[in-house]
Amino acid sequence: MMSDSELPLFTEPAGGVPAVMDSARGLQRAAEALAAGTGPVAVDAERASGIRYGQRAFLVQLKREGAGIWLLDPEALGSLDLIQEALGEAEWILHAATQDLPGLAELGLKPAALFDTELAARMAGLPRVGLGAVVEQLLEVRLAKEHSTADWSKRPLPKDWLRYAALDVELLIPLRQKLAGLLEEQGKSEWAAQEFAHLCTFTPTVVPRAERWRKTSGVSRLKSPRKLAVLRELWEARESLAEKRDLAPGHLLPDSALVAAAEAGPRTVPQLLAVPGFHGRAAKREAPRWLRAVQEGTRTKDLPGKPSSTGTPPPPRTWKDRNPEAFRQFRTARNRLARRAEQLKLMPETLLAPAVLKQLCWTPPSVLDPEHIEQALVELGARPWQVEQTSAIITVAMLDPDPLEDL
Repeated sequence: MMSDSELPLFTEPAGGVPAVMDSARGLQRAAEALAAGTGPVAVDAERASGIRYGQRAFLVQLKREGAGIWLLDPEALGSLDLIQEALGEAEWILHAATQDLPGLAELGLKPAALFDTELAARMAGLPRVGLGAVVEQLLEVRLAKEHSTADWSKRPLPKDWLRYAALDVELLIPLRQKLAGLLEEQGKSEWAAQEFAHLCTFTPTVVPRAERWRKTSGVSRLKSPRKLAVLRELWEARESLAEKRDLAPGHLLPDSALVAAAEAGPRTVPQLLAVPGFHGRAAKREAPRWLRAVQEGTRTKDLPGKPSSTGTPPPPRTWKDRNPEAFRQFRTARNRLARRAEQLKLMPETLLAPAVLKQLCWTPPSVLDPEHIEQALVELGARPWQVEQTSAIITVAMLDPDPLEDL
């Protein structure tokens, strides 16, 4: 078999690089063509993560047999309800669906059924699951990767970028066929179907805006409520300006600068601009805004309390002292599930999400028997195939965990 570097480079879609549809007439043409096509629909979206505010899609790519590839500009078109109607009950093929589904949903696009080629590759036990790697392993061609982090909000989009975007959907249909065959050979088709059905209901976890400042990188360095209040005001000032200007917050000020300013408590603009991280254009131009935020945090009587309880367990590394029995149960179950995953040619996190096992061991059912463990797994979101493969292992591990010295 050829090495990755020897594989032919796939450089052009079979039908050429299509133009971007950015008008009502173009959208109508795309909808009519896709509705007349047959079979599943390859779907992808390009964002401007780290450049623009939020995670919205700036380009949507679709391909269907008999319809060809269509590139749509959501910024110009707005709602894509016409496309949703055209696709009807057709299965979508995506790679790493959870990355694109939220942005597509904002445009009115939601799948009735889907096939995630990344998840399928994980379930088939492939060693690498990025799109390029899976294409190389199964289709024996290479895809160019040079524009994956480009600013897709740019207009007009360069021809090379459009070629890259079109190639992202060009091979998804044959890739799906290869992966479906692998899953069938391994007896995992039903497992994958359950996972894909679950993905259709995916919605990202949304942290309330009033609490999102607590996710600032480095926040743990700030020990006093007063410094946390300063950080909160700085974060809110940055977030409001970022939203207004449609820029990623980190383009205005990095998290490290917010934390450093909250730590230093500058009283004047020169002191503020001496804080590490306050050296870019937005730092200097908006210095009065940032200083006002520091002052508001310094004066406010509304000091942050402890974070709202999310009901999630503490990190398992702390369990040994806080709850030794739960620690033994968790480590025993995790080790045994890892062995089972290896037998099934799965990654442990595919066999069962780590968060599910942690929650189950930290807040176990009142009765430790197969029936109650199965019920708890279902309530925590495990799919039927996962319950079938893991419940007995977890039950035995919780009833008779290994001694601490063996963990």
